[in-house]
Amino acid sequence: MAVQNNREEIRKLMMKALIFDMDGVIIDSEPGSMEQILAFVRSKRPEVTRKELYQIVGRTSRDVWTRIAGVIGWDKDWLATRTEYREVWQPAHPHTVNYHEIFRPAALDILKWAREKGMRTAVASSTAYEKVKTILTQVGVAPYLDVIVSGEQFKESKPNPEIYLKTAQLLGALPKECIAIEDSTVGITAAHRAGVKVIALRDDRFDFDRSLADGEIGALEEFIGLYEREEGCRP
Repeated sequence: MAVQNNREEIRKLMMKALIFDMDGVIIDSEPGSMEQILAFVRSKRPEVTRKELYQIVGRTSRDVWTRIAGVIGWDKDWLATRTEYREVWQPAHPHTVNYHEIFRPAALDILKWAREKGMRTAVASSTAYEKVKTILTQVGVAPYLDVIVSGEQFKESKPNPEIYLKTAQLLGALPKECIAIEDSTVGITAAHRAGVKVIALRDDRFDFDRSLADGEIGALEEFIGLYEREEGCRP
């Protein structure tokens, strides 16, 4: 019995909290956003390739639009570039997002499973807080989260590890006691730098570097099986 209790304590130490990214993980939002932004950028610089914009995925609004302004190569700053997109381009090229259609239901299954195992749960997203909260509420995920953290709360978001360090603190866990599900290069890098174990959700539509991830899954449905197999291998 003492050995079994010790094993249980080890498992509790190893895994107290589960942290999700939102865009690209809970919702499959990135392809649609990319196409809209690519069309906008090509209206200014037609030769731009999709690959030139891969660097914007997973970043805060300021980072995204700073990089877009650089790709366009004009003298407008990030705020003026974003304003041009939102107030001129988008009204002329409307694109309505149905978040229920791009929601991955397995995210809810994983969160319910994590709660049953006694884990604390969070979302750490580079997206603006109010937008994150609205989307998570719409798709029914918000009630299963203990913490929602946005990159706009920090001077630098992903790949800076601060967002993960703060999320772990709010969850009452050490970084090494947390596991994150991420898809983008910047998200994987942020979690890794924070000392959080990170599982990469593969997305071959983008040229993401997953080399810093501790494991990979091809679909969210694979996560619980991967976790439980790894737990079964621990002494």
